[in-house]
Amino acid sequence: MAKGSASRPASRRERCLTLDIDGRAVPLRMVRHPRARRLILRLDPQAGGVTVTLPPWAAWAEGTDMAERERDWIGSRVRALPKRSPFVDGAILPYLGQEHRIRHVGGRGAPVRRVSGEFLVSGEAEHLARRLSDWLRAAARAEIEPLAHAKAEVIARRVTRVTLRDTRTRWGSCSIGGGLSFCWRLILAPRWVLDYVVAHEVAHLRHHDHSKAFWATAARLTKQVEAPREWLRRHGPELHLYG
Repeated sequence: MAKGSASRPASRRERCLTLDIDGRAVPLRMVRHPRARRLILRLDPQAGGVTVTLPPWAAWAEGTDMAERERDWIGSRVRALPKRSPFVDGAILPYLGQEHRIRHVGGRGAPVRRVSGEFLVSGEAEHLARRLSDWLRAAARAEIEPLAHAKAEVIARRVTRVTLRDTRTRWGSCSIGGGLSFCWRLILAPRWVLDYVVAHEVAHLRHHDHSKAFWATAARLTKQVEAPREWLRRHGPELHLYG
């Protein structure tokens, strides 16, 4: 039986519940999407649960009914999920695709330093995760923002702003007004993957679709297209397990 979550209030577009599967509380997130045409059930590795996307006309009960029908599938997939990797002393974290070890060095000075394949984090141990997370977000902006502006110049377009978020389902997006948004976790992926995602969203400044013209523009802006897409399909969910 699905149960409501007391941690987040119900809204008109989203509800967060839990499923009791073999004594394990599995997060169930239900989201209404204006363009959805049918109910879709997806695994949510970051939350360790599942998400049900509903069309505007569907009742919330249809989402919970779908999750109940797929209890066996949900249970098997959640049990098979890799474990999360928190930001703690000694943990391994990829940075632009290269493994780094996190080391808490304490003391004062720069909150985080990247030296010889290690992240050296100063300060108190209880602040390590926050300090490293803040550093990674800033590093993602430092990589992505100038890259986006440079690629936009190639196609004679202008980026009005760059936003970094921790999005679960999209690595990037482009608004009609020229604003680009990216998931900061791209800084954990290989550089050629990050480069492709930035090129993809910049190409949308010219073509707001996925036509042949769009893909031709994207190919002008990055060296690889198919390989990064395949990498994200296979390994993208793993990036949400860090932190």
